[in-house]
Amino acid sequence: MIAKIGKPGHKTRGVLNYLFGPGRANEHTDPHLVASWDGFAPDPGRDPDATLAQLATALDLRVKQAGHKVPKSHVWHCSIRAAPEDRHLTDDEWATIARRVLNATGIAPAGDPDACRWVAVRHADDHIHIVATKVRGDLRPPRNWNDFLRADKELVAIEKEYGLRQVPRGDRTAAKRPTRAEQEKARRKGTARTSRERLRTIVRTAVSAATTAEEFFRIIEGTGALVDVQYFPSGDVRGYKVALAGDTNAQGDPVWFSGSTLAPDLSYPKIAARLTTTGTTPAERADTPAWRRLSIAIAQTPDHLTHDKDEVGQAHITVLAEALDVLPLVAPADLRHQLVQAATVFERASRSRIRARHQQSQTTRRAVKAILREPAPKDGVLLATVLDALLLTVIAAQHWHRTRNHTQQADAARQAAGHLRAAYQAQAAEPLAVLRQQGTRLAESLRRRQEFTLRRALPELAEQILAEPGWPALAATLARAEAAGHKPAALLTEATARRETDTATSVSEVLTWRLHRLADLTAVTTTSSSAPASQPAAYRPTNAATSQQRHTR
Repeated sequence: MIAKIGKPGHKTRGVLNYLFGPGRANEHTDPHLVASWDGFAPDPGRDPDATLAQLATALDLRVKQAGHKVPKSHVWHCSIRAAPEDRHLTDDEWATIARRVLNATGIAPAGDPDACRWVAVRHADDHIHIVATKVRGDLRPPRNWNDFLRADKELVAIEKEYGLRQVPRGDRTAAKRPTRAEQEKARRKGTARTSRERLRTIVRTAVSAATTAEEFFRIIEGTGALVDVQYFPSGDVRGYKVALAGDTNAQGDPVWFSGSTLAPDLSYPKIAARLTTTGTTPAERADTPAWRRLSIAIAQTPDHLTHDKDEVGQAHITVLAEALDVLPLVAPADLRHQLVQAATVFERASRSRIRARHQQSQTTRRAVKAILREPAPKDGVLLATVLDALLLTVIAAQHWHRTRNHTQQADAARQAAGHLRAAYQAQAAEPLAVLRQQGTRLAESLRRRQEFTLRRALPELAEQILAEPGWPALAATLARAEAAGHKPAALLTEATARRETDTATSVSEVLTWRLHRLADLTAVTTTSSSAPASQPAAYRPTNAATSQQRHTR
């Protein structure tokens, strides 16, 4: 069950008009009271002699008695909705649920003769609305602080007692949903996404691509969006707000959104903590292309999630989301739709109440930003290794969230894994076919040697791997590694050490890509781009962030 408590209003009759009316799309059926503060409130839905005016007058009695002491916004409105798969509850059951929620929130404590006046209205099978006037019998306001959290906690108990679906609860780190007004405005304009959602995508992608605050703002402006930066008297950035060009209010002014209203991690202080320079550490200066560095760094993330502290794990999940945000900008066109979907749903998995130590994930973050400044790999194997690493890491992130009871984040990671799996399968099909063909053409003696190596290095997995369609590709990879001077048995041992394979649908495929990363078997045919650091290559040809939005429709 989900409770939604709206902002307090000041017109009791206006709320009742809506609840007992036909609805915005004639969706209301048989509106009637299921309960009230004393059980005798007039019911305009079922009693032909009762009117909305009478019900509003009864609810507002204490409001009039309190006179000037009444706060301007004194109408409390809460809707409670059951899950679609739940059974239809009776009016008596809904009445009990309403009383329990009112008691939990402090609007109408059980047994309190001075509790606020309220009614519960049902006009659909799956939900009710509770309307109360926030003036007690002693003419004081109720003590209903944190009413949403209290209501939600009570609904958790109700779900268990009534045998209803236990809805995953959040931790208040989710991005704010578009309002009904924003959704209707987008519908009138013929766009599938609201301004808030489109701006969130633009800002998230800009954060993932930029290396400085100045570049961050330039990238946003490059998409056609408006940016207003606020400064402290010292000249330091205090904050920012963004708007879509052409999105105006009734007065013709741009509709602005501050970063924190787009998502909790998009406030300027939190963005500044993630921005880094493009400098590299000595270990990164070896002539290793950014795409290979990214593949290696992402592949190491599951180890960090398993063995490091939670603050470090959260940092790596944050940068994992950044990798998913930028990948659609440089991936082949036929993969972009699934990659955009993966990034969109994983956005919810990128945040939790755990405070990230971003300095612990800077190597991966530098690799993410660097791929935008290098040409996309022409070698399909290299991109397949990146997607394989991303898929396994997102699955690891799902497990990380699940073990910490982050239910919404775990579900988001699960959905993202589905989209990534589809992108990986599409990208890996051709390289795997080539490798399988190479494996089937191996000399009999060489094939047997690779089989013997497999049995010696991985005796528990050998029979499963040999029976998989991907074994010839793995055999060809082992042969290539051996020809390059590596020891195949040692590579297989390293590829499975501290890295689970239980979630893999094909262990042979997973090991094939891991060996390519460990032995650097990918045919790197790209060189570093000469694009200046202030202008990532992915942003120059087209309005990339806007293009990414189009793929989500």
